[in-house]
Amino acid sequence: MKAMDIAVMGICAALYTIVGRLTDILVPPFFGVAFYPAVIIPAVFAVLFGPWVGGIGAAIGIFVRDMLFHGDPLLSLTAGVTSNFVVFFIIGYMSYKKLNIKKILLTATLTGAALAAGLFLPTLLLPAEFAAFTQGLSTTIIIIFSVVTVLVSLGIIALVSLRWHEWKSFTAGTLIGQIFGAAIIAIGVWAYSQLFWSPAGYIKAPIDAVFMPIIFVWTFATEIPFVLLVAPPIIKVCQLAFPFLRQRPQTSKKAT
Repeated sequence: MKAMDIAVMGICAALYTIVGRLTDILVPPFFGVAFYPAVIIPAVFAVLFGPWVGGIGAAIGIFVRDMLFHGDPLLSLTAGVTSNFVVFFIIGYMSYKKLNIKKILLTATLTGAALAAGLFLPTLLLPAEFAAFTQGLSTTIIIIFSVVTVLVSLGIIALVSLRWHEWKSFTAGTLIGQIFGAAIIAIGVWAYSQLFWSPAGYIKAPIDAVFMPIIFVWTFATEIPFVLLVAPPIIKVCQLAFPFLRQRPQTSKKAT
């Protein structure tokens, strides 16, 4: 990696940490998973400077934020660091790939089905357990809030893909990256809670496996709108101000 890549990676990590901590103060976590609009930052860096810069910058940034937030390095490495690296590496890698719009919309539809299943199965099949875990919060309220969030997310995916064709590869990368990232967080938080929960710790009781789909839905649906709506204008402005950023960062090529 070049010296510039390392410097930019540090800037990405610092901004991600600062904005993430500011969000923590305003919005409490859900099932141990934070509401995190700060994902805009590494998404922008991943597109402008390449997948390694975005992925490693996000991984470092989320680790520092986690140490300031809950102070548990094992939890951060299990769920936060790995998921963030995967998400933003995929976004940076796929942003310059040529993809068919039909494939993108098909992927979005299948994702919507997965989100709906993750939302409704736990709440409908195990309503008592769900109500107990959410500490009395109405199941109806959770469903309404989550359905609206999912519909808005899928609407944004379709809008960006159809209205702004130049961002269709970025949309696909964001969609696929967030699917993998949300899955890593859901499985990682659940696995950690089974082994290392503590009444005095951040996760105070084991999380039932039935709630993994809920964590997946929350993580995916609350981050997608920020990345797809806010990141592209920022990227465009940066590329206009610095034309050299319009080209994909150099990567190794196979000999022909």
